[in-house]
Amino acid sequence: MATSFNKKELEKKKEQKRKEKQRRKEERKSDGSKSFDDMIAYVDENGVITNTPPDPNKKKKVDLDDIAISIPKKEGMEEAILNGRVEHFNADKGYGFIKNLSGMDKYFFHVSNAPANIVEGNKVTFELERGEKGMNAVKIVLIK
Repeated sequence: MATSFNKKELEKKKEQKRKEKQRRKEERKSDGSKSFDDMIAYVDENGVITNTPPDPNKKKKVDLDDIAISIPKKEGMEEAILNGRVEHFNADKGYGFIKNLSGMDKYFFHVSNAPANIVEGNKVTFELERGEKGMNAVKIVLIK
């Protein structure tokens, strides 16, 4: 089978590249370049990067029960009872808004969290609870 001139040239170039690659590999080995173990870095307990591994004898014991994974529950804290005035109430749709008397905030409330005889303008006390779209007024009581 006859090979073309181009094909022979391409084969020669491939062979030269292989030999060059092998030569560079041998040079790297003979130069004593860094091995993988020489490239490893360690971080000590102060966050400083060092090239010496940590001493296993200086290892501190950590009790798993001492690790706090979440925010602790607020035990013993009562919900703050707020005073407000009913700004808007739609009995047909079953919702309304209460304006906090100590601030400019308005809070949504549902008729299920309010007394049956609530109307616009009533002064009330209420507590807050996080809802899907923000804080909601709950445990609403009329002030006489």
